[in-house]
Amino acid sequence: MRVILDERANSLACGGTLSDDLLADLYAVPGSGRWLRATMVATIDGSATGADGRSGSVNTDADHVVFGLLRALSHATLVGAGTARDESYRALEIDTRWVAMRAAAGLPPAYPLVVVSRSGALPEPLVHTAPPGRVRLVTCATSPRLDTVREALGTEHVHVCGGAEVDLSSAVAELAAAGLTRLLAEGGPSLLADLIAADLVDELDVSTAPTAVGGTGPRITHGSASRTGYALGTIVEQDGTLMTRWVCPGSAWS
Repeated sequence: MRVILDERANSLACGGTLSDDLLADLYAVPGSGRWLRATMVATIDGSATGADGRSGSVNTDADHVVFGLLRALSHATLVGAGTARDESYRALEIDTRWVAMRAAAGLPPAYPLVVVSRSGALPEPLVHTAPPGRVRLVTCATSPRLDTVREALGTEHVHVCGGAEVDLSSAVAELAAAGLTRLLAEGGPSLLADLIAADLVDELDVSTAPTAVGGTGPRITHGSASRTGYALGTIVEQDGTLMTRWVCPGSAWS
């Protein structure tokens, strides 16, 4: 893995091979306040999924490395219920490659999954097999499953934010108050668009896989996600996969 562009770390010569320590330094979260980064993958012809409708089918080995690191540098993953279902999410674990680095950074070993669902519906495996406290739900007051999911997950792990719709700004603030200040949004496209529209995304990490799939696959955002002025901070490459780090306007880093 090599650095093509890095706007922050002068010690990383462009073209140089990255050790795990240098890669972790390259993707370090700036400051100690709230930071929401989103990570998505797309093919070179713009599809966010493969022919099977899943993003996992276009991921590459290099993308998996950075994806695992981003989790290790975060307090929790934020994901839409549809994506959690389509991508067969289970309770999350930190890749063993990054466990020591995470501990050295003072982050807790447990890694919660936070699912966003207006209806309060969760994939069954997350309800029945996840260890206590490892799955949280963000929903709204009109969720028809609110009582059921509170009983399943515990009231303290269910965040009611908004009336008829989920208020993502309130959700991010409530999660931060619970100690989850570094969030990694993993999609899907509708949730990412909503987060961008609410001006909650500080950093967008996009991997471009060296493949073309054709068809009518989705983009990495779906809906109103208008935002301009992103600053390109980092480009890392391995075996044709480009991993770019875009800093959103108004963020602490920009």
